[in-house]
Amino acid sequence: MRHIISVLLENEAGALSRVVGLFSARAYNIETLTVAPTEDATLSRMTIVTSGSDDVIEQITKHLNRLIEVVKVVDLTEGAFIERELMLIKIRAVGKEREEIKRTTDIFRGRIVDVTDKTYTIELTGNKSKLDAFIDSIDRTAILETVRTGGSGIGRGERILKI
Repeated sequence: MRHIISVLLENEAGALSRVVGLFSARAYNIETLTVAPTEDATLSRMTIVTSGSDDVIEQITKHLNRLIEVVKVVDLTEGAFIERELMLIKIRAVGKEREEIKRTTDIFRGRIVDVTDKTYTIELTGNKSKLDAFIDSIDRTAILETVRTGGSGIGRGERILKI
């Protein structure tokens, strides 16, 4: 099962390396990893998307909590949460294709952020399945480049990750 683990950790050199090393040493796979400072400059929030049974996720959580730099760990998939991912995709757009790509972008509530005479660069946010569906709706040979951030998540309502 897919899990989104949110980690609040001290914003210092080597913290990311130790978390990734923990996954690597135990042969756990990280599907996506997002890290950025929080409103408190001394803390960073790391979002890890991984897959595994409940027992594996429990072990990952226990190991993460043992790291000195880790302040708090929450498995967002244990409750209600919101997940988003950002994708920038450059698509060849010439002739009649331009209008079709623009229409598809509008359907998926994306934005065309750069236009040349031969390409569109599109910004799209949503969950993984929405971004995958957009890619599936475009002719694969027209896709020139794709950049994705990986999943980020936050608990819904009163559920927060804070010290």
